[in-house]
Amino acid sequence: MAKTEASQTFGASVKKGDKLFRSRVESYGSLLDTWRSHLSVIARGGGQKRQDREHERGKMLVRERIARLVDNPSDFLELGAFAGLGMYEDEGGCPAGGTVMGLGHVHGRLCMIVANDATVKAGAWFPITAKKNLRAQEIVLDNHIPVIYLVDSAGIFLPQQDNVFPDKDHFGRIFRNNAVLSSKGIPQIYAIMGSCVAGGAYLPIMSDEALIVEGTGSLFLAGPFLVKAAIGESVDVETLGGAETHSQISGVTDYQMPDDETCIDMIRNLVSRLGRRPSAGFDRIESADSAFPADEIYGIVPESGSQSYDMKDLLARIIDRDTWTEYKEGYGKTILTGYARIDGWSVGIVANQRLIVRAKAGVASHVDEMQAGGVIYSDSANKATRFIMNCNQKRIPLVFFQDVTGFMVGSRAEQGGIIKDGAKMVSVVANSVVPKFTVVVGNSYGAGNYAMCGRAYDPRLMLAWPSARIAVMGGSQAARTLLQIEKSRMKRDGRELTSEEESELLTRIQARYDEQTTPYYAAARLWVDEIIDPVETRRWLSIGIEMANHNPEIPVFNPGIIQT
Repeated sequence: MAKTEASQTFGASVKKGDKLFRSRVESYGSLLDTWRSHLSVIARGGGQKRQDREHERGKMLVRERIARLVDNPSDFLELGAFAGLGMYEDEGGCPAGGTVMGLGHVHGRLCMIVANDATVKAGAWFPITAKKNLRAQEIVLDNHIPVIYLVDSAGIFLPQQDNVFPDKDHFGRIFRNNAVLSSKGIPQIYAIMGSCVAGGAYLPIMSDEALIVEGTGSLFLAGPFLVKAAIGESVDVETLGGAETHSQISGVTDYQMPDDETCIDMIRNLVSRLGRRPSAGFDRIESADSAFPADEIYGIVPESGSQSYDMKDLLARIIDRDTWTEYKEGYGKTILTGYARIDGWSVGIVANQRLIVRAKAGVASHVDEMQAGGVIYSDSANKATRFIMNCNQKRIPLVFFQDVTGFMVGSRAEQGGIIKDGAKMVSVVANSVVPKFTVVVGNSYGAGNYAMCGRAYDPRLMLAWPSARIAVMGGSQAARTLLQIEKSRMKRDGRELTSEEESELLTRIQARYDEQTTPYYAAARLWVDEIIDPVETRRWLSIGIEMANHNPEIPVFNPGIIQT
């Protein structure tokens, strides 16, 4: 088929006027309403009263600071917005983990920006706050982009100190990462715009340059009350650790700023002077629009995770038009593999195919006559393994689109070596050296999550759509499994359930399990970096590859580690 003819058919099967399309658009609209509602609440931070108090003190709010810092506020990509959602309710909640972070351009330079929200428990650190900050540093380390931190925090939230302070991936790991970032020459700029106390006082001083705001910024290992209790000295905040003390006496900070606005303007000035560095050299040409409007995605994604659809229809609304080159098109059809471009960037795509496909009779004994969509078979795993190896050899970033129910099970699959083939795919994903990006479109179940580059396999960004589901298995199967376990336990105790009690228990178990599979449950715990509107997928991936391109350190891929 000629390229022009192929481009006309790729993704063109969608019928916008039919009943199914309209029904799916309506269903996805409901998902987006829930998503927007959560974001609206999160953006209020600690509430209007606390926001007003910050303004009365002459301070900007956290998102106001970021808006002034970046070149274009609408281009700021917030990460971890849902961190802490539904957690710490006994402590009054912790919207966005008390910290706003994300990617934004400052004088044209892509930076990681992290800023405490002083309206949330005075910016105190909860366990999820530490995890979120560590994730920010991980992204910076992986991609070698500058980091800007706007500090305004009262330190560790003491009722949760045992979950924040002592372990390997707790608060102390952040200091360690500061030192590692410095050793790699990755720029770190910290602005003390509020409280910065106790161990947290080391954070800005382990950076390259530190700014402090007069009147509101303070920096000390122990505040006035603790100093009084420890050594009997009476001292006020400004004398102990204010802007004049640290800029004119101790010399701890580098720039003394009169207010928030001037401080942020100085940060922009400093970033504008950063020297250019070598890049990874990922291929990029002039961008082309996708072949179809992105908002048509809403009418393609099914209302139920068990319904089928053509993944090619989604891809055609994300990738640049006329850039799809499919790899092994006729083989292993429950995974799509192919080369494409996203906003001009060259990428390799690995995507689960949810269409039910018929295998050709006699092609291979381990291939079922009909392959269920979203399931990884041996042939699909083998195809994906070889394609991922090729992308590593060619230094092409990988993008995974997950809608997977797991690997095929049963005697035929086991005899065909599904465990061996699945292990090879997991191994090649784990050992990939090119940047990986993951988008969870629908289901992300079981070992399919691993093979398709789940969180444990170090994607540079892991994004989820509001339709995503992440769990060890589907809700219905899991609920029935858990029900059988509960019935067996009760039987050992000499009790039998009536049919009504069994039905009620099943409903209760499934409701609890379903809640734990939502993208919000995952995002609250930072199993994914962000839940995004599907129409923004292309922009997120483009910025992600731009980010990854900052790090020129890509090891040589060794295909010998994969037993083929």
